[in-house]
Amino acid sequence: MKRGHAEILGTHQPEHQRITNLVQSTDQPLPRELKFVDSVSLFRLEERAYDLGLSQRLDPVWVRANAAPDGTHYLWPTLWHSLSHRPDVPCQLRCELLITLRTGDRVRSLLDVLPDDFVPLPRVTSREEGMRVSQRFDRASSVREWLLRQGEGSGRL
Repeated sequence: MKRGHAEILGTHQPEHQRITNLVQSTDQPLPRELKFVDSVSLFRLEERAYDLGLSQRLDPVWVRANAAPDGTHYLWPTLWHSLSHRPDVPCQLRCELLITLRTGDRVRSLLDVLPDDFVPLPRVTSREEGMRVSQRFDRASSVREWLLRQGEGSGRL
């Protein structure tokens, strides 16, 4: 899958309406927008996923301890995900997540995000920035790989 600059869905509907319509059928295309968040927003998204028991998330304690406080982090939607055994939880966007760490390293993970939380996030609008972020995604280690290199093992998540 190619991650490029943010692409806007080819409709004239407001973004929140497009997302709402897409959630009604997971056969619909994903939003093709690269989003960025500061660390406070990342903590909030990880804690919400944790509180809801969503499938793809990191331990919020680990994220707070390791994410750069002034870092910029990126989300790229990869698929719609639903919890069929929990109909009370709406469909989520499963996003690739690029986290900037306190060490200056960048690591990849996955994060399930509710559409209502995804829509208001700022998006990358510059093609050049989108290309740089795409290259960072491609070069970044997974969180597990990074932990193993640090000698911490993946049990820390």
